Amino acid sequence: MPVTLADKRATFRKLHETGCFVLPNPFDVGSAKALQQLGFKALASTSAGFAWTVGKADNRVTLDEVCAHLTALCAAVDLPVNADFEGGFAHKPEKVAAHVARGVQTGVAGLSIEDSTGDAAKPLYERAFAIERIKAARSAIDADRSGVLLTGRCEGFLVGQTDLNMVIDRLCAYADAGADCLYAPGIKTKEQISAVVKAVSPKPVNLLIGASGLSVAEAADLGVRRISVGGSLARTAWAGFMRAAREMAEQGTFTELAKGFPGGELNKMFG
Repeated sequence: MPVTLADKRATFRKLHETGCFVLPNPFDVGSAKALQQLGFKALASTSAGFAWTVGKADNRVTLDEVCAHLTALCAAVDLPVNADFEGGFAHKPEKVAAHVARGVQTGVAGLSIEDSTGDAAKPLYERAFAIERIKAARSAIDADRSGVLLTGRCEGFLVGQTDLNMVIDRLCAYADAGADCLYAPGIKTKEQISAVVKAVSPKPVNLLIGASGLSVAEAADLGVRRISVGGSLARTAWAGFMRAAREMAEQGTFTELAKGFPGGELNKMFG
């Protein structure tokens, strides 16, 4: 039987109830299909990874571009897709709500809203205003009874504000405002992770793991429910591309091309 959107959303919520699952971040339709074939249970978009595919820096893509990308990802796979929806592509709560309502229509099973402003002088929204933005996203999701899972993100550790108590305070406030899952990208130590998990319990926590960090088993032992990798898969793909391209441009040789994934295997995977 075909997998319906309702099935995807119900499955995604169920995944957050027990255990710990990996939510890898594809950057285009091909990488999404590959991850599905590898047996992952759900996927998440990556704002950075997608931006690089269209030749832009992270946080420079438009709402139209992101919604088209999310629609393509959701249509390409039978898995639930969580959207990296950045800050909702707006400042004011009412605009965030309108954009979230549009994001829900792309077919996503989950969606995250962060509290970073993009302003280096004042990198996080004022606490009360950030809470209103989460409430607005919650209202937009509930308006059509979509069942989309809302993740509230505190970007403190990514913008140099590493006061864990502040981050936890915000995450708890976002949970009270209606966030189903909480996320503080940048926390790394077992002590930090454990503190966040305990503070927002019983709501689930997403953990970002990049080039190094805990294993799935270690994260699960700390109570983490899901693990995402952000733009790491995209950066890994770009690493191979840039090594080969630079060798051709700078040395006039082609040895790096021999390290490419076999074309025949790719054709089988997508055939």
